[in-house]
Amino acid sequence: MRAGLNDLTDVVLKKMMAVFTAGLAICLVVFCSSELVAQSAQKIYHNGKIITVNDTAPTAEAVAVRDGEILAVGSKTDVLRTSDEKTELVDLRGRTMLPGFVDAHGHVMGGGLQALSANLLSPPDGQVRDIPSLQQTLRDWMKDNRQAVEKVQLVVGFGYDNAQLAELRHPDRDDLDVLSTEVPIVLVHQSGHIISVNSKALELGGITKDSVNPAGGVIRRRQNSQEPNGVLEETAAFPLLFKLVGRVGPEGAAIFLRAGADRWASFGYTTAQDGRSMPDMVKIMQQVAAAGDLEIDVVAYPDVLVDRNVIKQEFNPNYKNRFRVGGAKLTIDGSPQGFTAWRDQPYYNPVGDYPPGYAGYPAAQAEQVIDAINWAFSNDLQILTHSNGEAASDLLIAAIEAARKVYPQKKLRPVLIHGQFLREDQVDSLQRLDIIPSLYPMHTFYWGDWHREHTVGPELADDISPTGWCVERGMRFTSHHDAPVANPNSMRVLDATVTRRSRSGDIIGPSHRVDVMTGIKAMTLWAAWQHFEEDRKGSIEVGKLADFVILDKDPTSIDVNTLDQIKVTETIKEGKTIYLMDTDRQGQNAPASNDPSFGKLLQAMSRPISDRDLANDQPPVLAASITPGCPTCVCGTLSQLVNAAAGSVGGKPEQ
Repeated sequence: MRAGLNDLTDVVLKKMMAVFTAGLAICLVVFCSSELVAQSAQKIYHNGKIITVNDTAPTAEAVAVRDGEILAVGSKTDVLRTSDEKTELVDLRGRTMLPGFVDAHGHVMGGGLQALSANLLSPPDGQVRDIPSLQQTLRDWMKDNRQAVEKVQLVVGFGYDNAQLAELRHPDRDDLDVLSTEVPIVLVHQSGHIISVNSKALELGGITKDSVNPAGGVIRRRQNSQEPNGVLEETAAFPLLFKLVGRVGPEGAAIFLRAGADRWASFGYTTAQDGRSMPDMVKIMQQVAAAGDLEIDVVAYPDVLVDRNVIKQEFNPNYKNRFRVGGAKLTIDGSPQGFTAWRDQPYYNPVGDYPPGYAGYPAAQAEQVIDAINWAFSNDLQILTHSNGEAASDLLIAAIEAARKVYPQKKLRPVLIHGQFLREDQVDSLQRLDIIPSLYPMHTFYWGDWHREHTVGPELADDISPTGWCVERGMRFTSHHDAPVANPNSMRVLDATVTRRSRSGDIIGPSHRVDVMTGIKAMTLWAAWQHFEEDRKGSIEVGKLADFVILDKDPTSIDVNTLDQIKVTETIKEGKTIYLMDTDRQGQNAPASNDPSFGKLLQAMSRPISDRDLANDQPPVLAASITPGCPTCVCGTLSQLVNAAAGSVGGKPEQ
């Protein structure tokens, strides 16, 4: 009897469930149909290769976008179901779409200054191979921008590298006096820690044979003389830079940011980083964002040794008008190619007047590093740390290990920036401590030969930026450009990460080459993860931002040795095209005078140099930033310079 009752109950329950399921299905159909009408796509991209960077569905035929977000991804047939009569169908014409690139480390405001200066980079990013070609590049720039030069009474060039010049030396005042003895000329070395100026600039700066070398700087002299030769190192360069360029003021600094953001977008970046911001730079970025003038997202990391209050007060996990402060930046050492990275052994064959056993030096004391890391952990803040040499990375690892013992449960994703000379045991420590390695494989192209011959020697040169060790351990890493040290050239980043081919054609560390998809992840999904933004960026998935880059070729299906020849044809931020390649110029930059930002910069700089400018002592900002910061790399010089333009009055550095 009980068995029969149970059977009857089962039948009744099954019928009730069938009725309920049918009713639910009807409700779902009605609901989904009305929802589909309400959420019809505004745009559908199709007829191209779509690389989603989503391992569960690596490619797609079409993508639908609505209100700046991805509405649908998949086959063209399925995605077209989200369309109506108002939907715009965008034909990719066989091109390749990827998620917008996320900048793992760069200096977007400094990149704006570079964008509006004469391009003195060596091939393939410029045309400067020797002193005569440098002079001709400046001569052409001065001609193309004659009105600007006459109005501003200043010529600025950026990016020369003495290691790439045939003469293997810096241009001096005599080389630049050939161009002008009436207008000051200032050339910034690619590393950012040396400038070369003409006689007029020395005169305006009051730099004579009687000038003494400042602490932390050198005024280079003519041979067998005390007369300055026009080359100024480190802190010796800063006062003159501030007097001549810093007068652009807050308006000029804002122009630098806009120009930098535009430059990043032209290389497919939809998120840019300002990787060592100063307090007044943060204010300018907020003002530009509030005015609605940022077309890409910008995340800033202010210097933790300058003003911690700014970091605490302005930190925001969410963007406001496409800007946010994402955490703190710390700098432990300097530049590997400039022999100022802090190593655990002597440099191999350094070029310059270095004592026996020279191994570089720290830019911050151990107590400062330990305190800064502990402060970041105690305040639940992510910290990015510039560390190139082995000794610098040893200190960083020790500081984070100490902080993790105090705060074992915190998941703050601390980041090591650069890590050029990492040892393999240090990579093990990064993995154990959950430190994200943001590596710099582009160094293998630009300075791989230099590292092999001068910094670490042929054996250790193979292990610079050791992406292969990360892959072996299943670690996520990111790959960056550090612009304006180099152009924010996304395809150069990808090419270097995959091929590790140097300027000479040598392969620097074959075992550290990675496949193309790993290289792409290091610039998209993993870079978004580094910034705690993986839920909104880094892959083409429903619900994420419609941030895309469109390339003229598919990087996954061509010869990897031609990756650097791929062109960014279009950049899309939240469904809106913000960059289209000028097909007549093949993506090359037009003269600065053709840039609308340049005209605005002229207005900002139109006040002539006054006696008061030249009589001013060292700007107060230097007291705040030289001692604890990074004068030996581009982030130091440009951050201080742009901050002075932004109107800094300095402040007491953190101890």
